[in-house]
Amino acid sequence: MPMYQQQQGNSCSSEHALQNGEVDPAVKALEARQDEILRKLYELKAAVEGLAKTVTTPDADLDLTVSSSLSSQSSTALFTGTTDLDALLGKDLGALRDIVINANPAQPPLTLLVLHRLLCERYRVLSTVHVHSSVSSVPPQLLSCLGPRHPDSHSRHMFQLGFTLIWKDVPKLQMKFSVRNMCPIDGEANVARFLFKLLAPHPSEPALATLVDSWVDTAFFQLAEGSSEERATALRDLGSALGRSAWLSGPELSLADVACYCCVLQSGSAPSAPANVRRWIKSCENLGYFSHAKTLLQ
Repeated sequence: MPMYQQQQGNSCSSEHALQNGEVDPAVKALEARQDEILRKLYELKAAVEGLAKTVTTPDADLDLTVSSSLSSQSSTALFTGTTDLDALLGKDLGALRDIVINANPAQPPLTLLVLHRLLCERYRVLSTVHVHSSVSSVPPQLLSCLGPRHPDSHSRHMFQLGFTLIWKDVPKLQMKFSVRNMCPIDGEANVARFLFKLLAPHPSEPALATLVDSWVDTAFFQLAEGSSEERATALRDLGSALGRSAWLSGPELSLADVACYCCVLQSGSAPSAPANVRRWIKSCENLGYFSHAKTLLQ
């Protein structure tokens, strides 16, 4: 009985200590250790997620990692909305959301490089360039197209997005996002639509959304891949639209402007474009995001 009373007394004393806000140092140490273990597990999960992108896919024969960079956020971001990555891409605690793009160096995806610059204004982006063994050589400007190597590139848990560009001998650009489902997105236009949604929501007005999509189709099917007559018609339409508004889909820059600018540039049509189009090209280049794409063609 005395022993029972002594145990009960100790129990009451412990409860009293907890009520006074005192915590056993051993409990504190255990909690700190648990937090450290969880942090390391999340970091390991992020690393495994990234490795799975290049090891468990058909791109497993990557033979050269060229550059890895961190592009930090700028205080003068063009898009300042509150786009929620969890809402757009799904919540995956501890894993880096990694976007992997296969592109042919003979046809550099200028729109994606411009969008990459814009994404770096909004998010902490881990950018990496690889060269696939199917490609014998890549021009230096394409090897460094996503920026210089950053010293923290090995710490994947520090970033919000992974942007991996693989120069590969492919007939059409392809993007892979989900490791588990491995559902690819084919074509530069479709990948550009995906990436732009990470910057700004799709226009809620059906007419405006249709207008943007129409200009994106015009950019790739007429300006980039069309005949000389189709290209000339598209340039006249651009001139007419830009005579009514500073940008193609209204008062603000949109995916329509990004796509059309890059395709006009890549097709070599800029010198012969109408005056309105040349002024619009200058306006795009004044923003800074587009000038990098221009240097890749020089």
